[in-house]
Amino acid sequence: MKTRNKTLGYLVPVFALCVFMLVIYGAYVPHKPAEIQRVVCIKFKPGTTAQEVEKHLRDFASMKNAVKDVVAYSAGHVQKSASSQQEFDVIHYLTFRTNESAQEYTANADRLEFVKANEGHWDKVLEMNSNIEK
Repeated sequence: MKTRNKTLGYLVPVFALCVFMLVIYGAYVPHKPAEIQRVVCIKFKPGTTAQEVEKHLRDFASMKNAVKDVVAYSAGHVQKSASSQQEFDVIHYLTFRTNESAQEYTANADRLEFVKANEGHWDKVLEMNSNIEK
């Protein structure tokens, strides 16, 4: 019984020290903030099916893993508004750590393959980068 108590006596302070070190590490390690956001708006040609649009969304989302420094990705269908004409069908938002990462994304082979495979369904595309104000 004494061996078990002795082992627990050593493990408790080691565990507490590890937790403390993780807290300190998280508080003092600088994390590089995101600098660039890219917005991609797409209008599909008439006759494009809902299944083709959903496939487009899935395939686009899978590209986020092909480019380093993608901080965040989200996408969705444009909501219809009574006061304005619907100019696009879907919008993709990508957030990058650096401007260089955003440029790498533009030249990425997976992205170029995606564009080549899907541009036949697109009527209009708008892509733009913006800096993220701090």
